Amino acid sequence: MAIRTAATRLGAAVAVAALAAVTAAASPALADGDGGHHGDHHAGHHRTYKGRVVANGGLNLRDAPTRGSRIVRWEPYGAIVPIFCKTGGQNVRGNYLWYLLTDGTWAWGSAKYIDNIGAAPRWC
Repeated sequence: MAIRTAATRLGAAVAVAALAAVTAAASPALADGDGGHHGDHHAGHHRTYKGRVVANGGLNLRDAPTRGSRIVRWEPYGAIVPIFCKTGGQNVRGNYLWYLLTDGTWAWGSAKYIDNIGAAPRWC
């Protein structure tokens, strides 16, 4: 079990590092090309999505898409959160999807407790 947990965390850490690298590499193009408008056709692959926290006591956001990973921060019930993408992770009450949030900390939240506002996020 410990090996599986370590492998899951390592995989998630690599995914987050890769996403951060891609985002950092794209930043100059976004600044020069589209003025930072994430919804237009030039930067559609950089679009962020939104969700609302629906966990009654608020939601712990984590450094990997597992319930046992380190808590990065907490969001209260009703908070609107920016979502970068979704991935499969640990099952949370029948839901295997996790969202990568992008408001400066790159934290994961279980999709079980985040309702989409508008379009569902793309896959990571």
